[in-house]
Amino acid sequence: MPALLRRCLLRPLLSACVCLALCLSLGLAGCSSSTGLSGNYVDDTVQVARSLLTTIAIPQEEAGHQAAETQARALINDYISRYRPRHDVNGLASFTTMQTALNSLAGHYSNYANRPLPDALRARLEKELHKAESSATRGS
Repeated sequence: MPALLRRCLLRPLLSACVCLALCLSLGLAGCSSSTGLSGNYVDDTVQVARSLLTTIAIPQEEAGHQAAETQARALINDYISRYRPRHDVNGLASFTTMQTALNSLAGHYSNYANRPLPDALRARLEKELHKAESSATRGS
């Protein structure tokens, strides 16, 4: 086979292989979760609710508070980005309640980063997170 013909055939094939490898690596990277979410809506809702309940119980002045807040932000972002686009989930009452709680907590962390969580907000978050957890396990 002449060199020119071989080069003309191999170049597109090599480009296609590189493109396929890149797509596969990006696709697989998108499937992993840095916060440990499983992809099961009920399990993830219970895990996120319990984790955030633990985080909001930590006093502002305690040493691990900043790390817990950083982890909570990542967990909120991961949860919302995973379940908001899913039409089978985002219409459920448990998701709506969870989303309300997560938006409130994320808003506080964004706007009042150095201030403690107000007692009224903490009480409301605890109520909403417990409600979302129980609703998710019931299937609604």
